[in-house]
Amino acid sequence: MEHALTDLFARVVIGRTLKYIEKDPEKNMMKIIRRAKRLMGNTFPETAYKGMVAMATDKDNNWHDFALRLIDEVDREQLKKLLVAFGLHGGIYGTKAVRRNREIYGCNIPFLLLFDPTSACNLRCKGCWSAEYNHQLNLTLEEMRDIVSQAKKLGTHLFMMTGGEPLVRKNDILILAKENPDCVFLAYTNGTLVDEEFADKMLECGNLLLALSIEGNQKTNDARRGKGIYERTRNAMELLKRKKCLFGISVCYTSENIEAVTSDEFFDDMIASGARYALYFHYMPVGTGAVPSLMPTPEQRVMIYERIRRNRSSKGGKPIFAMDFQNDGEFVGGCIAGGRNYFHINSAGDMEPCVFVHYSDSNIREKTILEALRSPLFMAYYKNQPFNDNHLRPCPMLENPEKLRGIVKKTGAKATDMISQETVDELCGKCDNYALKWKETADKLWKAKDRYAPYTQYYRDEGKPVKNSGGKEK
Repeated sequence: MEHALTDLFARVVIGRTLKYIEKDPEKNMMKIIRRAKRLMGNTFPETAYKGMVAMATDKDNNWHDFALRLIDEVDREQLKKLLVAFGLHGGIYGTKAVRRNREIYGCNIPFLLLFDPTSACNLRCKGCWSAEYNHQLNLTLEEMRDIVSQAKKLGTHLFMMTGGEPLVRKNDILILAKENPDCVFLAYTNGTLVDEEFADKMLECGNLLLALSIEGNQKTNDARRGKGIYERTRNAMELLKRKKCLFGISVCYTSENIEAVTSDEFFDDMIASGARYALYFHYMPVGTGAVPSLMPTPEQRVMIYERIRRNRSSKGGKPIFAMDFQNDGEFVGGCIAGGRNYFHINSAGDMEPCVFVHYSDSNIREKTILEALRSPLFMAYYKNQPFNDNHLRPCPMLENPEKLRGIVKKTGAKATDMISQETVDELCGKCDNYALKWKETADKLWKAKDRYAPYTQYYRDEGKPVKNSGGKEK
């Protein structure tokens, strides 16, 4: 395997580094950061290093506590394998390859790829399109191997899996992770299929992570996911914590559960349960079974925007990494779909620009990943991103529905819903009123302060680079 000797050396160095840090965390973390900066050079912005310095030197910094918890509470061998896969292959080799290939091929090349091993799911959550899907659709193990192989050649080393319930295929997922130690795999799961044997095999691989779906307290969770699911998910969390597995949670926030999933009590409970990251997703009205009333109000969206940023702050925050994909657009330059940072392959092999945008003009069984990234649908994303210069309105469906209407109609992309296909006008029609209401609030919020300007370029106007207009770098 390419970089095999480097990997072996890195594991040895990382193992010694972790032991070194444990001897005197406050002092030795700073020494390691200096060495890391010399190694990585200008791969990442100066602000990233400044943040690491503050984390290492300030005991009152929230991320200081977070780092010490990782070292103390996560299995040492798993940490070593993750740092090699994520830091070395994804962060250094992968970043360089992705940026180089974007220039070579003149299209989006993703850092991350999301795919569905299966459409099967053992739950029927309220408002979830997966509940409507045919449970017999699967990507074969060979197809998943080919997806990973193709993506790695382009520089992609991060893979997420959803469905359906991906752990219906947990044996094949373990095989993929074991065969690709230079990659990180994360499965979004309801946790009901997590058992002791699987947890042990996860640790053996070292590069497989879970994000357990949970939506507040028992009442709000089971109202959407079904009676008894909250307890089963909590049992999985308890097992993973005992095994010292690194894991986090996945939260779909709606108008009904938004208070429960953003409260201090919820955050504190998840931290105590062993979760180290929290991935928040805005409810999307996708599919014929969608419930538009579950979309948050503008006031509720402002609330979650403020609470997650407060809890993520270095001062007064909480030791869990929380990310809100809809409200954190400024840190990634807006919409990340269409291969700009990620795209989605469903269990029928359709390559879709986003997990929430069920339209495609390419199938993995007929085209390569690179051919899909250069297809009319994906190139329309490439040439139209960002869809809004206000990155609190990043999505071409939810906040800018006229954009998705135009792209789908112009490119002739076909609906990929497996039960009841939805026209783009039907889908976007459910977002029009929401987008109009959010616009006024979002524009005021965006203009209220200077905004972060991430390292990124856009390619509007037939491929000519456009500088990010997010505001001054902070």
